Amino acid sequence: MKLTGLHLLLTYQCNLECDHCFVWGGQWQEGTMTLPQIRNILQQAKALGTVSTIYFEGGEPSLYYSTMLKGIQEAVSIGFNAGIVSNGYWAISEEDALAWLAPFRGLINDLTISSDIFHWFEQLGENIKNIEKVAEELDIPIGVISIAQPEDVNAAAVVGTLPPGESGIMYRGRAAVNLVDKAEKHPWEQSTECPFEDLVEPGRVHVDPLGYLHVCQGISLGNMFETSLIEICAEYDAEAHPLTGPLLKEGPVGLVKRYDLPHEETYADACHLCYEMRLALRDKFPDILTPDQMYGVVGE
Repeated sequence: MKLTGLHLLLTYQCNLECDHCFVWGGQWQEGTMTLPQIRNILQQAKALGTVSTIYFEGGEPSLYYSTMLKGIQEAVSIGFNAGIVSNGYWAISEEDALAWLAPFRGLINDLTISSDIFHWFEQLGENIKNIEKVAEELDIPIGVISIAQPEDVNAAAVVGTLPPGESGIMYRGRAAVNLVDKAEKHPWEQSTECPFEDLVEPGRVHVDPLGYLHVCQGISLGNMFETSLIEICAEYDAEAHPLTGPLLKEGPVGLVKRYDLPHEETYADACHLCYEMRLALRDKFPDILTPDQMYGVVGE
């Protein structure tokens, strides 16, 4: 597996609890990276030799602003390009946006802002305007991503990182619980491929505050605090892996067949079926289908 991008989930915590969130972000969540942990991750990424881009996201990474800023400074100092994904709650005026963004001038190559109906209230539109104006003044590249409502069946599906503009919901994480009732359902037998992630050569993966490296949210390839990134990448065999193997062969349907899992007749999409089957398999693969945060489990 050749990685070019590593996305750090700086924290599982968020000031919001969006219904479409892959990682169940919220104020009740636990898990935040320390600076020594960030430094460890960056050093491993550098040693791998193929990673060029580091993103800081969450949750909402700006809840730990000083840690994020220092982490980005260190990432850039050793040769990485850096980016941030944020919900932009902090840009309540142009002056506030400037105070927040100014330290990142010349540091980050991308600022991605999540903006849609899920994200909260009317003020968000003004926040986006403030961010766009100030980012232009500071010469910070900015993109805005948004997720369509469940009723919008024509929204674009994407593979990998969400692009600027509007994309359709992927029914994993909190969306698999809170939004599926509003979605159009499809026979489970149709989910014969993973349409949203490249499981063989993902290019970019996520590492969470506990050290887990996710090829998709909630499918861990190993723990960077226990096994080096070099070893994890060298040893990853997508076809032989107990989760990605069946997914490559026959999508989420492959999980149903491989492990003889009970299931409903219809699901919102392939992610929905996959997420439900992974929930059923967590006891069988506790070191892979982890951590609890990715499955909305609190205090267990």
